[in-house]
Amino acid sequence: MHTNCFIGGAFVPASSGRTFTVRNPANDAAVAEVADGGAADARAAVAAAAAAFPAWKSTAAIERAKPLRRLTELMHRDAERLADLCSQECGKPLAEARTEVAYGASFLEWYAEEGKRVYGETIPASDPAKRLLVLRRPCGAAAAITPWNFPIAMVTRKMGPALAAGCTQVVKPAEQTPLSALAIAALAAEAGLPAGVLNVVPGMDAPAIAACFFDNLHVRHVSFTGSTEVGRILLRQSADNVVRVSLELGGHAPFIVFDDADLDAAVAGAMASKFRNAGQTCVCANRFLVQRGVHDAFVERLTAAVGALKVGDGRAAGTQVGPMIDDAGVAKVEAHVADAVAHGAQVRTGGTRAQVPGGSSRFFAPTVLSGVTPSMRCFREETFGPVAPVCAFETESDALRMANDTPYGLAGYLYTRDGARIMRMAEELQYGIVGVNDPLPATAQAPFGGVKHSGLGREGGHQGIEEYLDLRYVSWRVG
Repeated sequence: MHTNCFIGGAFVPASSGRTFTVRNPANDAAVAEVADGGAADARAAVAAAAAAFPAWKSTAAIERAKPLRRLTELMHRDAERLADLCSQECGKPLAEARTEVAYGASFLEWYAEEGKRVYGETIPASDPAKRLLVLRRPCGAAAAITPWNFPIAMVTRKMGPALAAGCTQVVKPAEQTPLSALAIAALAAEAGLPAGVLNVVPGMDAPAIAACFFDNLHVRHVSFTGSTEVGRILLRQSADNVVRVSLELGGHAPFIVFDDADLDAAVAGAMASKFRNAGQTCVCANRFLVQRGVHDAFVERLTAAVGALKVGDGRAAGTQVGPMIDDAGVAKVEAHVADAVAHGAQVRTGGTRAQVPGGSSRFFAPTVLSGVTPSMRCFREETFGPVAPVCAFETESDALRMANDTPYGLAGYLYTRDGARIMRMAEELQYGIVGVNDPLPATAQAPFGGVKHSGLGREGGHQGIEEYLDLRYVSWRVG
């Protein structure tokens, strides 16, 4: 297990000599002591990335693809080890962690090939003596600030397009989950990635590290996944040096079930979307809007399914729902449930902390609330926990109005068999991602990102690599 900063192709202690403890949220057991990198280490990592950039950008795309493909293979080879490490850091069940390893590797595989398809353009000139060209060139060194809830996939989703485009990168992983990022760095070195192309700086002082990304002209792109509040701060910091930013921020996803939906599919989709990682995902369903005609049947079936979920340590056999990441997270869930009940909602199952033998107090029983109204906190705010609040609606226009009545716009879901309704809703829902009868729409080859307060830019698809490319227009007088 690697625990030091990865800078310039080597694992090195923090310049201060300090470390911090990574703990398993399921039981508070110490997982590792990790180098507590700071501003000096971030500056060293940026310098290493800047020094490696000229050679890496000049490497042919087909050659840049080779270590990315090899890293994909190594991640699959070490999938069980990576999944176990992920589960220890963030508490998610091993089955989900294994899925995350495969999902993370898919971005490296996709961008290894997509990097070969960065094309230029020719433009017909109005002057016959000119030739007009558009080139796409890597923008420079890049930085990535990744969250704790997907400590593997959020690294590779940012790393894949950056490196394939010809950029170098510095990663600042979340302080709760640095070990996964360091493990990927070690595999990248084994895969033959040149020194300095990828650097990882763990550390507790995230603001100081992030500041180093914005005060250095070598860094031309910063990608962040996390809260809207922090995203606003980074967007302001980007102004002085006009640094390009990609922001994947908070969500508040509606899950809309119409009268004509396949209820079995809708309940299965609700389970997959809502309770993955104990509801701690930015695209998980946060509000269930169910048409009156099927409301009672949906609530009954959902309650039965949720009540059967097994809560426990993510590394224990059969666990389906693990712990919340920290005490603040579980306190927020409690507050949302209490507010809903105080204003008339009914707890159909769950509603309290769950007791896990030998576990911490961060487990919350998967919960279904009915009788929810738009005035309740769980309907207005992102809960980020295993709570499914269900609200009835009458008409399609009601559902659309309720779904869009939020400053957030990351993901939305709808279940219906009506093709015309699907197109109307897809066009009018104010979300960057719309899952139609599909609770898990994210995939490497499609653009992922939000609108409104949910962010800027896209990750995944050919759009993801464009975030790391500068356009260069060339007007060439040939005669």
